[in-house]
Amino acid sequence: MTTKITDLFDLDGFRFKDVFSEIEAPWNALSSIGSYIASAGTARILGKVSPGAWLEGDMISIGAGSVVEPGAMIIGPALIGENCAIRQGAYLRGNVIAGDGSVIGHTTEVKNSIFLNGAKASHFAYVGDSILGSNVNLGAGTKLANFKVDTGERSVSVSLADGSALPTGRRKLGALIGDGSELGCNSVTMPGAIIGKRCLIYPCSVVRGYVPPDSIIKLRQEFIATSRKQPG
Repeated sequence: MTTKITDLFDLDGFRFKDVFSEIEAPWNALSSIGSYIASAGTARILGKVSPGAWLEGDMISIGAGSVVEPGAMIIGPALIGENCAIRQGAYLRGNVIAGDGSVIGHTTEVKNSIFLNGAKASHFAYVGDSILGSNVNLGAGTKLANFKVDTGERSVSVSLADGSALPTGRRKLGALIGDGSELGCNSVTMPGAIIGKRCLIYPCSVVRGYVPPDSIIKLRQEFIATSRKQPG
């Protein structure tokens, strides 16, 4: 058993859907990003690249209606669809595919990742080795961790719906977030997290393993108020 592409993502209308062709497990698409962009042919800049934005490398395409704001940096390969916003201070660190209407915002760093149509990481996010489904929204400060430390494991494993663990063969793997899911501010996903479609993750939550579709993840905190001693 594995998680199928269709369990998480509806690829209808996603102009770059062929990056998922001939694979079964969705995380395998992350290994194909660079070759897929190279196969797309000559890079074309059809959107607006503002003065003060920095583009490095030959394999960068930006679709019509998209805007790259001053201070943004894009390192190729990168494939940006139509009507996207790459905002001031955004850092695209190679092998990035962004579908139509997606947003990569202020001081957000993205590397080796795929945004489906309408996916948004608008403020202070880190998205590494991850796939965001259509209309996924990451709240400010969300971090998709992609590397396990001090485990001795050579690859990241994912948890499946039946509770089993499956090695992916990937040393780095962030999160796979299904269509329509939303993560609140300062959420953190652990390496290999899979979040189903239409989930709601409350702010400051730490998410690991498998989250079924249509789930709500709440953080239960305990607040303790004590008297503050005054000086003197």
